[in-house]
Amino acid sequence: MDWLTTVDHKKIGILYLLAGFIFFLVGGLEAILIRIQLMKPMNDFVAADTFNELITMHGTTMIFLAAMPMLFALMNAVIPLQIGARDVAFPFLNALGFWTFFFGGLLLNISWFAGQVPDAGWTSYVPLAGPTYNGTHGVDYYVIGLQIAGIGTLLGGINFMATIINMRAPGMSFMRMPMFTWAIFITSVLIVFAFPVLTVGLVALMFDRLFQANFFEVGGGGNTVLWEHVFWVFGHPEVYILILPAFGVISEVVATFSRKRLFGYSSMVFALVLIAFLGFMVWAHHMFTTGLGPVANALFSIGTMLIAVPTGVKIFNWLFTLWGGSIRFTTANLFAIGFIPTFVLGGVTGVMLASAPADYQYHDSYFVVAHFHYVIVGGLILGIFAGLHYWWPKMFGRMLNEGLGKLTFWTFFIGFHLTFFVQHFLGLLGMPRRVWTYLPNQGFDTLNLISSIGAFLMGIGTIVFVLNVIITWAKPRNAAADAWEDGRSLEWTIPSPPPEYNFKQTPLVRGIDAWWKEKTEGNTAMTPAEPLGPIHMPSPSILPFIMSVGLFIAGFGFMYAHHWLAAGGILVTFVCMFFRSVYDDHGFHIDPEEEVQA
Repeated sequence: MDWLTTVDHKKIGILYLLAGFIFFLVGGLEAILIRIQLMKPMNDFVAADTFNELITMHGTTMIFLAAMPMLFALMNAVIPLQIGARDVAFPFLNALGFWTFFFGGLLLNISWFAGQVPDAGWTSYVPLAGPTYNGTHGVDYYVIGLQIAGIGTLLGGINFMATIINMRAPGMSFMRMPMFTWAIFITSVLIVFAFPVLTVGLVALMFDRLFQANFFEVGGGGNTVLWEHVFWVFGHPEVYILILPAFGVISEVVATFSRKRLFGYSSMVFALVLIAFLGFMVWAHHMFTTGLGPVANALFSIGTMLIAVPTGVKIFNWLFTLWGGSIRFTTANLFAIGFIPTFVLGGVTGVMLASAPADYQYHDSYFVVAHFHYVIVGGLILGIFAGLHYWWPKMFGRMLNEGLGKLTFWTFFIGFHLTFFVQHFLGLLGMPRRVWTYLPNQGFDTLNLISSIGAFLMGIGTIVFVLNVIITWAKPRNAAADAWEDGRSLEWTIPSPPPEYNFKQTPLVRGIDAWWKEKTEGNTAMTPAEPLGPIHMPSPSILPFIMSVGLFIAGFGFMYAHHWLAAGGILVTFVCMFFRSVYDDHGFHIDPEEEVQA
């Protein structure tokens, strides 16, 4: 029951990690089935319709239900600790955000059991996803499930933006924030501006499907290209919503295990801001082939290529941080160092795709698949693995096994490049994406076999990570507060795992890398910014869970036109909101005597 009612950011981080990793395994299983189907020409391992469902659910699950929540897991576990706060700004909303994400994801995946699975691709392009050409409830699961899950993401973005602006420890100016906190702050801003656009698009598509509206129905005066604009105004910033936190993780890990301050801190901050701004401006480079015209294509090409400049700044800053450092090749650092050339390769192919004439050739080929996965898997997933191995002792009080960790890295890293590097050549040879099978002797056979073997190797790497977690779980919680001995930011100043209230006394920050600065001056603890006193904490609540269940029920009601069920679900949610509004909850206090005993 404690886990259903918790509003503690550390426990919510663990819930996000658990749920996100389960969805990651589901999405990974779907990927393995796709690769088995494409392993040889004219294969009939799965039917054509099932293949469409698999690629749709794989993309949707990995982007919205695996990558995003695992990032939110790191955000919840680390950000309040890094800025010296005792919790996030709105703990109740934090819990509500998790449960809406969870029930939205559950609703989407129930489609497998209902026998009506989304099959219009993870972008759900219309008219393919519209009622005229897609009459089953599959796309309804996509539309309503993502709307519910998106509420959670939006709440999280608002929450972390408010937390970072308002709850930093005394002395921590914006230009003294750790780089991971900076990355999450910018990511939160992007979420707040990008996710409402997706929500509007999904609501319009839902109205088309459930209530016969005509936003995208050409026969009724709608416009299909409108959906592409709406989707990519959200979709391109979404790439940066996913990758910017990974940049933050790599910055932390590289600096810690090089025993050096991050090179070019200020330029790194401005590079992140510039990437976020340009990332919002270039959505139409996904639409070069829709006939926007040469002027629009040229402007969006140039804008896209400009992103390479701040990206290059970051790459060189990481390399100069490593240069001359006393480098420790821990598992976390291996993932971070492996990230750098992998992401560079994804960036280079991004510049190639940004050229509109070239994009006409690459469009909808496996070259695009390879580029996308080099950025998302080679960038984001390697970043998440680096972050998990780095902060695991802080989250759970236990050190992951380094031997198994390095085995995870090498199997996953080699498997990744085997899988996706050859797909560049498949694309250049002309293999289109989203195809169920292909004819023999077109030059695709061997490359597809190599790609599938690489996918199996990535699966083995993931299984080794799961084994590492299980084995580690049996060990005692004996990780030191500064588990890597070279920690630089505030989270390494408190016990592992942290107590409920995080900091007995809010620390005073006297510079960048606050903990490293104190250590180099011979201090063994942070200077407190306040006297020891009672700590105010928020009360646990079951309401976020029940509110999300209400939305989940309402989703089913709308989907199957049972309006009484939809009204009941909405009523449950509104009743919970009413009780939350009228019940005056003052939380509770932890006294100094209890803090000393802890």
